[in-house]
Amino acid sequence: MRIEHLAIWVNDLEVMKKFYHKYFNAQSGEKYNNKKKQFTSYFLSFENGARLEIMHRSDIAKQIGKKELIQGLAHFAVSVGSKEKVNQMTELFRTDGFEIFGEPRTTGDGYYESVILDPEGNHIEITV
Repeated sequence: MRIEHLAIWVNDLEVMKKFYHKYFNAQSGEKYNNKKKQFTSYFLSFENGARLEIMHRSDIAKQIGKKELIQGLAHFAVSVGSKEKVNQMTELFRTDGFEIFGEPRTTGDGYYESVILDPEGNHIEITV
């Protein structure tokens, strides 16, 4: 058994698609558009087969600012293979103007990681 994909609601499909392509080399499928439900989405595929669905619907409330601690999905983690790569990617995100929510460190449970926020405030752990 494996998780097939995760899905997140987004305000701007195109911005989010470009972000995950640029920084994580995600490849996008065709845009899905259900006019009756006013629903659009993309499936983004990563090199290891993992997928992320980014979804938009006009009646989903927009969240202003950073996402606070709420019930539900807290973050997802992307393994980049080494501490050096975690550090490099963290600096790339910082240079490109993204918020670094957690600086690179070894956590209490033994992960070496940093935490960044994507363009809409979703938490992404960058891990070894």
